[in-house]
Amino acid sequence: MIDKIKEHIAEVEKFTPQAKEDIENFRIKYLGKKGLLNDFFAEFKNVPNEQKKEFGQTINKLKTVAQDKVNALKEALENNAEEKGVYGDLTRPAEPIEIGARHPISLVKNQITDIFARIGFNVSEGPEIEDDWHNFTALNLPEYHPARDMQDTFFIQTNPDILLRTHTSSVQVRYMENNQPPIRTISPGRVYRNEAISARSHCFFHQIEGLYIDKEVSFADLKQTLQYFTKEMFGKSKIRLRPSYFPFTEPSAEIDVYWGLETETDYKITKGTGWLEIGGCGMVDPNVLTNCGIDPTVFSGFAFGVGIDRIAMLLHQISDIRLLSENDVRFLSQFKSAL
Repeated sequence: MIDKIKEHIAEVEKFTPQAKEDIENFRIKYLGKKGLLNDFFAEFKNVPNEQKKEFGQTINKLKTVAQDKVNALKEALENNAEEKGVYGDLTRPAEPIEIGARHPISLVKNQITDIFARIGFNVSEGPEIEDDWHNFTALNLPEYHPARDMQDTFFIQTNPDILLRTHTSSVQVRYMENNQPPIRTISPGRVYRNEAISARSHCFFHQIEGLYIDKEVSFADLKQTLQYFTKEMFGKSKIRLRPSYFPFTEPSAEIDVYWGLETETDYKITKGTGWLEIGGCGMVDPNVLTNCGIDPTVFSGFAFGVGIDRIAMLLHQISDIRLLSENDVRFLSQFKSAL
């Protein structure tokens, strides 16, 4: 009897239906009220005591194999029916396909990247979780340097050497460590600073920083590069560079573009001056070049950085920076017509 049950187990495992009705007939044959399993269970009382254990285990195996086979065949049948219902009915009425939209941050980042790609800048990226060396020390900001207070930093509590990067200059450090001049790269990405969240500021935002290192690079090269960028980005070529301080550049400057005073919005965003600050720049400090393995007696370079969020708010007249990170579909759907 046990051998006969084992033959049925093998038969169940090899069973392949040809039609939907075959599955139901198979189920009735083994699992129905008058099926073979009930017949085998009824024979249990006639089995010698020394064979009862093996007989019972064999019957249970047949029941499990048969039930699993039926379940698998039914699931496969349902999946095929669903797929046919969705894709097979060519007579169903067509429905409009919702067109997605690029995020305004992505739109502006891609536009800036395209502008600098035309003059030979490639794109470099790096980790958002950084170490102290790449984010501060290599950039002429050793431990206890007072300029570190300019950037309220998120440190990892369990390891004070690990932090969320405060600028994408850390990517430039990594790039200089692994590449020799001439270097011409831009580094877009998200950065983090422990700042109060309001309509004008957030604890995370997006930057794109540029770096150019070669022989005999001058401040005049920096100004012409920025003038080209503002002309292509805003259609305005009138800029000014105001003296400023950044630990990793010397001399350093703030970048202002003349936005104009043609509308009430222009007066609001420029505070009535017509000038709008869009970022910072300067000549790379020789100490930074030395820290990254580049000889400052042979090479020089410039660096600059602009805020993607601020430019996006300007170009698309967005009044609250928090809208850029709240993922409100009503807000994002306004950019469907953008490239």
